[in-house]
Amino acid sequence: MAEVQEHRMGTVPIPKLLITMAIPAIISMFVQACYNVVDSIFVAQVSEAALTSVSLAFPMQLLIVALSVGLGVGMNSGISRRLGEKKVDRAEQIAEHGFALAIAASVIIAVIGLVLPRPFAGIFTNVPEIVDGCAIYLTICCVFAFGGVLTQAGFSTMQGSGDMIQPMIGQLIGAITNIILDPIFIFGYFGVPAFGVAGAAIATVAGQILSMIYILAIVIFRKSNILHPSLRGFKFQKELIRDIVTVGVPSAVMQGIGSVMVTLFNLILTQYGTTAMAVFGVYFKVQSFVFMPVFGLCQGAMPIYGYNFGARKPKRFLENAKVAVIICECFMAVGLIMFQFFPAQLLGLFNASDDMLAMGIRCFHIISWLFPFAGMAIPLTNAFQAVGKAYVSMISSFLRQIVLLIPFAWLFSMLGGLDWVWASFIAAEAINLCYILYEFYKLKRDQLDPMLRENEG
Repeated sequence: MAEVQEHRMGTVPIPKLLITMAIPAIISMFVQACYNVVDSIFVAQVSEAALTSVSLAFPMQLLIVALSVGLGVGMNSGISRRLGEKKVDRAEQIAEHGFALAIAASVIIAVIGLVLPRPFAGIFTNVPEIVDGCAIYLTICCVFAFGGVLTQAGFSTMQGSGDMIQPMIGQLIGAITNIILDPIFIFGYFGVPAFGVAGAAIATVAGQILSMIYILAIVIFRKSNILHPSLRGFKFQKELIRDIVTVGVPSAVMQGIGSVMVTLFNLILTQYGTTAMAVFGVYFKVQSFVFMPVFGLCQGAMPIYGYNFGARKPKRFLENAKVAVIICECFMAVGLIMFQFFPAQLLGLFNASDDMLAMGIRCFHIISWLFPFAGMAIPLTNAFQAVGKAYVSMISSFLRQIVLLIPFAWLFSMLGGLDWVWASFIAAEAINLCYILYEFYKLKRDQLDPMLRENEG
């Protein structure tokens, strides 16, 4: 079975291979976007204060996602490269170490969830309804975060070995559960009390736990898997931990920077009122429907990058990058059209007031012009993660979201109004793309071109 999978990633024409592997991941990430948006749509029907509570909780949720995704990227990269090198046993051991790290991460997140949510909410507002809603939402999501963290470890084990279908099914199970349970727990149906904001968190973690049960059963018990990880008799090996952490930590930091960015950006927005923060929260949720398919495509591309880099096939590596950029730009073009021509309809899903609608339309119109820049930068950044150079991706995230964006947003808020603050996203994304193009040129010159000459010789 392993030989068939390795042969497929090394020989099937790239466009067909990428599309075949990416479609399940795109569906999975689109489903993940539903997690982000459905809670907010239902909560918005309760009140704008409830919506603001969930929006303020988003940065800490991003930290949980960052830890999970960073661990998953480290596992995915390590597994795919070992399979490309024909080291199946080492790939399996990387999966085992990834699950051990996932368990440890879940414990850390649970402790954080018992301590930090209320002080965190108090940074932005002293409105009791918003503080209480944000705190209870975050506490539930953190204490039961093990569902999402272990699910991601299982997804990455399957994706790293080329199986994109089971992660998609697992995501669907979680999303459908979340969508069904949201109205039941938020508004109180079928004899269940109306929990409000807390109900949205309960529905979310319930969906994640069901996903976890499904994917762990597939990883552990399905005989046709390439890898069969087991923690029985497990012993830590420093070199394997280092393998995961070298790629995973920069990837986690890259994701976690988003949490810091949202927090700092919300602090800048406080001068424009809580409605501006609610608008930004809604934008971030809705734009995930544009970015999540792109991230899904990159999940499908990563094992192809990693396998062909490990197998020393630079032509396939570069073709994978080219096809990924073209498809991502198509996604971004659709997103730009959606945000330019249908912002009112998108905001209407969140029961937007007149003030929120007016502010939100301007926000959507302006920020969405960053999409074409991101459509090229994201798939090229993904290539560095696949080859173990995740520090490039980390530097890119620092540039785009902290070093450039926050100073631009602060400066623009001094020079102009709120529209200028939204425009800071475009300036940061354009400069970041220049950095990524330069680093990709160096990767090609220093590593891929020598491989090409070696193959031709």
